[in-house]
Amino acid sequence: MSTISVENYLKAIFQLSARLKAEEKVKPKLIANHLDVSLPSVTSMMKSLRDCYLVHYESYQGVRLTEEGEKKALRVLRKHRLVEMFLVETLDFPWSEVHAEAELLEHAISDRLETYIAQYLGNPLFDPHGDPIPTVDGELPRRNLTVLSELERGDLATICRVLSQKVDVLKHLTLLGLIPGATIEVLEKLSFDGQMRLKSSIGVAEVSKTLSMMLMVQCD
Repeated sequence: MSTISVENYLKAIFQLSARLKAEEKVKPKLIANHLDVSLPSVTSMMKSLRDCYLVHYESYQGVRLTEEGEKKALRVLRKHRLVEMFLVETLDFPWSEVHAEAELLEHAISDRLETYIAQYLGNPLFDPHGDPIPTVDGELPRRNLTVLSELERGDLATICRVLSQKVDVLKHLTLLGLIPGATIEVLEKLSFDGQMRLKSSIGVAEVSKTLSMMLMVQCD
């Protein structure tokens, strides 16, 4: 098995698991869609990962990571998000495009280089999109955040996390001034479709309910 493929699968299972209830397993079809691979390829890889004691897998019942599998997934995720932060902070790489670069580099950097990057950046807890960076011990920093769509007229909040890696979405949010660290005020919320009018430091923006559900905020 390719190390890169193994790491990509483990990371995908971990990220998909985070969206499910604790007792739920990740369905192979979700993994196939997430990685844009065929379902037979996923099935084959799940059997191989099971043989390496990295996942618990039974046909037609989904998959979950073993303790060792989760540990490896968190290591890859840590490298990915540190690379994103490094590229944005040191090279001024666009935050809207950095995800694809980190997908490639996460497999190339050594544990030693990872340590140097983390120390150089001051051991950040979150990446440019507001996603938590796992610690060396595999802990995920946590914050008490709320989905923007749940706010009401007059609420003040700070955008802390964006739940999308799509370049077009991130570029659109940049133009609207709705990026991590931005302070916003809800000027209006339409009850029939959830559309919101927001005031930020660069002006007033209108966002759909779909877009507002991608933004995690901390209420002021």
